[in-house]
Amino acid sequence: MYRDRFEKFDTLYIGGGTPSVLRVEQIEELLKRAKDNFGLSPDSEITMEANPGDLNPTYLESLLDTGINRINIGVQSFDNAILSFLGRRHIKEDAVSAIENSRCAGFDNIGIDLIYGVPEQDMNTWMKTLDQALSFNPEHLSCYELTVEPGTPLATSCRKGKVALPDEELQYNFFIKTSEKMEDAGYTHYEVSNFARGMNYASRHNQKYWNHVPYLGLGPSAHSFENNKRWWNHRSLLKYIQDTEKGEPPIEEAECLTEDQLRLEALCLGLRTKKGINLSDFRRKYHYDLLIEKKEIIGKLIDEGLIDIGNGYLYPSRCGLVVADSLSLI
Repeated sequence: MYRDRFEKFDTLYIGGGTPSVLRVEQIEELLKRAKDNFGLSPDSEITMEANPGDLNPTYLESLLDTGINRINIGVQSFDNAILSFLGRRHIKEDAVSAIENSRCAGFDNIGIDLIYGVPEQDMNTWMKTLDQALSFNPEHLSCYELTVEPGTPLATSCRKGKVALPDEELQYNFFIKTSEKMEDAGYTHYEVSNFARGMNYASRHNQKYWNHVPYLGLGPSAHSFENNKRWWNHRSLLKYIQDTEKGEPPIEEAECLTEDQLRLEALCLGLRTKKGINLSDFRRKYHYDLLIEKKEIIGKLIDEGLIDIGNGYLYPSRCGLVVADSLSLI
């Protein structure tokens, strides 16, 4: 349905769930179909998300042979009490084995996902988790603050006062201490939640989202973006299958973004990254000069140490990254 609509891709990300529950043969078939239909570039970054409990040596060696060249492991924590609270189906020992097995299998681009800000997690516990993650010398680390989604059991527990999330001061300290520790260890804090052992290991795929590059999402709930249009697929697996069997794109809804909306998104996404916003590119693309239109507020944010300007870029400081979503409101 989409093979002639997009230019050649150079990244492929299998995730948004737990694809490691699939057999290697199924992963191989997915990659074959993607390459046949879209002509992936030879040097494509091909990432797969994985649950630590699924990654035994045989599976990983076979996975590498399929063409997967980057693996992202959903560790979340090396503390079994926290893993239990999060409802994960793996334990610390599984996480350690998964990382070690991935390296032994030949993966030279390994990412680890971690979560902080869990109820009753203190700074000492979190620092130990970071230390353990760094001991494996991963190429990439994503450190996400726990978010409470409406309608989940955690949201209900928080509302009833059964569990308490960290206060704003502790959340701030989690973020700042994490950034300091990671940069001291030689990692680049290139986006709010992401750290790379050199920008050559920064996620090429995720950077496309932040740079407003067209992307195509396949599968239930997947989102896509092209020019000024965004669309997303049915969340319902049944509806998704019904539409595809009829030969129709399984789209639930779509929206066309105005120039103002595109500009606001570009501002929001750009100020989540260390590189920031190229001011001349922004002016040319959105017909809007930030330094003229937002001169006063930008001056105040610079005085407050939240953003800076250099080499033609408007970019956030470390403290600015803490409040990145608010910076876009300038």
